[in-house]
Amino acid sequence: MKPARLFALALATLPFPTLALPALAAPAQADLLFINGKVLTVDKDFTIGSAVAVKDGKIAAVGGPELAKNWQAVRTIDLKGRTLMPGFIDAHLHMKGLSHRSIEPDKAKSIAELGAMVSAKAKELGAGEWVAGTGWDEALLSEKRNPTRADLDLIAPNNPVVLIRAGAHSAVANSLALKLAGIDASTPDPDGGLIERSPDGQPNGMIRERIDLVLKLVPADSPAQMRPSYVRALKDLLRLGITSFMEAWTTIDDEPVERGGIIGGGGNGVRGHTFKQLSAIYADEGETLPRATLYIMYPGAERLRKFPHHTGYGDDRLKLGPIGESAYDGGFTGPTARTSKDYKGQPGFRGTTFMSVAALKEMVETSASLGWQLGIHAIGDEAIDTVAQVYHTALATTPNADHRWFISHFTMLPTEQTMKTMATDGIWTTAQPNFTYNLEGRYLQVLDGERLDRINPMSTPIAHGVNVVMSSDNLPIGPMVGLYSAVTRKGMNGHQFALSEAITREQAIRLYTAKAAAVAWDEAKKGTIEPGKFADLIVLDKDPLTVPAEQLLKIQVDQTYVGGKLLWNRAGQ
Repeated sequence: MKPARLFALALATLPFPTLALPALAAPAQADLLFINGKVLTVDKDFTIGSAVAVKDGKIAAVGGPELAKNWQAVRTIDLKGRTLMPGFIDAHLHMKGLSHRSIEPDKAKSIAELGAMVSAKAKELGAGEWVAGTGWDEALLSEKRNPTRADLDLIAPNNPVVLIRAGAHSAVANSLALKLAGIDASTPDPDGGLIERSPDGQPNGMIRERIDLVLKLVPADSPAQMRPSYVRALKDLLRLGITSFMEAWTTIDDEPVERGGIIGGGGNGVRGHTFKQLSAIYADEGETLPRATLYIMYPGAERLRKFPHHTGYGDDRLKLGPIGESAYDGGFTGPTARTSKDYKGQPGFRGTTFMSVAALKEMVETSASLGWQLGIHAIGDEAIDTVAQVYHTALATTPNADHRWFISHFTMLPTEQTMKTMATDGIWTTAQPNFTYNLEGRYLQVLDGERLDRINPMSTPIAHGVNVVMSSDNLPIGPMVGLYSAVTRKGMNGHQFALSEAITREQAIRLYTAKAAAVAWDEAKKGTIEPGKFADLIVLDKDPLTVPAEQLLKIQVDQTYVGGKLLWNRAGQ
C-alpha cells in the first residue's frame, strides 16, 4: 500500500474529528475604490493613507495597498499618486444668480473692459433700462482704481447703471441712477453709509455700505428667471472642490405672513435668497448640488417668533443654521468697519455700526430664546469686542453648553480680554484669511502699525483657545486662495503681513474641512475621511502639503464627489 493511502487510513481512525482548512475570505463589496493615492484623512492625527473604499455613499474603509486585496468595487479609481482629501466646506459665502439685466464685472480686467460689458448690455436692453452687476475689484483692474460715475456716463448715459463691488459693501452708480435715487451734492451721508464726493462736492458715483439707496430701484427678476443661473452657480462650487457651504444671506420674506413672511414676499432682490425658494431648488435638483446650511437674516422679533423652525431644521442636503450675517458694523471695502482707533489719514473716523447696542442685544437675546445659533458680522476690533460682550451677557441669562455661536469675519484682533471671554464662552469665529490676499491694497490704505500687520489673525485666536473656521465670503470663493494666504500671509501684490499670524498647511486644511463641519454640528458626518462619514471627497492634481507655497494657488480640482457620486470631473469638461 502506498504511503499516502496509509496516511489517509490512519487519519480516518483517529478518535477526534479533523478540522477543515478555513476557506479564503471573499473580498468585501464596495461601490467605489480609490487606490494608489495620497489620502489626507484630516482625522485627529492627520493620518495619511493611500486607499479608500466607499459603499452606499459613505466611507467604508481607509488604509493602504491592502484595501485593493480586501475590497472589490464596482468602480476602481487609480489616483496615480494624486491627492484625495475631504471636500472643502465654506462656512460663509453668498451665492448669486445672474439677472437678465446683469453683466459679470468680475470677469473684467480693466475699466475699459467693464465699460464694454455695460455698453453691450445697455444696447441689448434699450434706453432707460437698468444695467447691474456684481463682483468688480479695483485691485484686479489694470487702472488700479475704482470706476466712477464719469466712466459710466461716457458708456451708458441713457441707462441707469449700478455695479456692486466684490464683497457687496460698495457700489458705483452713474448720473442717471444717482438722479433716480435722489442723490446729489446736497444729499447727506446716510446712516451707516458714505457717499463719496469729488473735490467739487458732487457725488463721484461710489456709495459705501448703503448701496440699497440705489439697488432698491433695480427691478427684480422673478425667481423663475433667476433660477437657472443660480443653479449653475451652485454647481460651479463643485469645480472648486466645495462639497458643502453655508449661505450667509437668506430670508424668510416669502413665507406666509402667519409664518413670519411679509406681504408681497419681499421680491427676489439682487443678493438675497429665500428659505422657501432654496428648499424648492434642492428638492427638484436632487443629489446634484453641494450640501447647504443657511444663515437667516434677522427679520425682527415678531416675525421670527412666527417662523416655526430654528437651527438644525432640515436634512443632510439642506438645513437651517444661525441667525446671521445681520451685520453689526461695515467692512474695509466700505471702508466702514468699526475700529477702536482712527483710520489711517482720517482723523476722527472709526467706521460705523448698523445698529445700536440695544438693538444688537435684542436680536441676540430673542434669537437665543427661540433656539437659534448666532453668527453676527463683526469686522473692526471695536465691533468684535461689542458683539463678544453681548454674546457673553446673553449666554449668562440663557445658558447653552453647546451653542456654537460665532462671530462672522473677526478681521482684526480684539482685546486680549475679548479673546479670553470668547474662549471661555465657547464663541467661534468664521474667518476669511483670503481677505489678506484680495484686500491687500485696502488694508494698506486705511490701516497702519500692528493692526495692519496682524490683519485677519489666525494663530493668535487659536492660541487663546478660540475655535476658528476658514471660509471665503466670495473674495474669492476658491479655497486655494484661503490656504495660500493663511500659510504665507501674502497679498496679491506680494506684501507680507505678520508671519506670526500664519498657520501650518495641516491646520489650514483642517479649518476648511473638519472644523467647518463642526460649526454646524456635522463633525460626525463629514469633514474628514473616516469610516461611516459621507464620501464627500475631492481629488487634487498636486499635494497641498508639499508643493511650493506659491503653487498652492495653481492646484486644480480633478474630481469632486458628494455622497460617493461624481459631480465634477475636470477631464470630462
